[in-house]
Amino acid sequence: MPVPTISSRSGRRAVAVIAIAAVIVQLSGVALVQAQEAAAAEEAPASIPLEQLESLVAPIALYPDALLAQVLVASTYPLEIMQLQQWLAKNPDLEGDALAEAVGEQPWDPSIQSMAAVPEALERLANDIQWTTELGNAFLAQQSDVMDAFQRMRKKAQDKGSRDSNEEQKLETQVVDEKTVIVVESENPEVIYVPTYNPTDVYPPPVYPY
Repeated sequence: MPVPTISSRSGRRAVAVIAIAAVIVQLSGVALVQAQEAAAAEEAPASIPLEQLESLVAPIALYPDALLAQVLVASTYPLEIMQLQQWLAKNPDLEGDALAEAVGEQPWDPSIQSMAAVPEALERLANDIQWTTELGNAFLAQQSDVMDAFQRMRKKAQDKGSRDSNEEQKLETQVVDEKTVIVVESENPEVIYVPTYNPTDVYPPPVYPY
């Protein structure tokens, strides 16, 4: 039986169409990969320069470590920070155990719930929600850089002589995992001390505005 061959013009056109279709599919695959890579590049935020991180963390770099941990996690929930502030304004008579129990029933992250006990720190976060949002985003994207920025700002405050241990809090230099760090703690572990200070008073002039 003779092997069928494509000799007609329509047959040759069909072969050409199939070949073109194969090329289109191949190019489409390349274009899809390129589009995905471009989208990923657009979604990935640019790293914040280290000097800018220092200015970003300056207002809270001297907070006691336990409070600082709460603030950093809470800053990643800016909407809930505003909700907590509004909720507290509507419940001004709640305090102590009653406050802890009531806020614990709200559908917020535990870090947000814990901020009800430190209204001064909550006010700092809620009153400048843009800064809070930027802090939270930086903490999520560059956690190691943010923590290093805290250490550099504490060292700058110490070197300037504007911050040292006092009756409310103590600053100690410790070696943790072969790394020298400045630890800040409240003198009274039963009291949450929220320091209030102007960054321009305690740190040297910044590269980026505080």
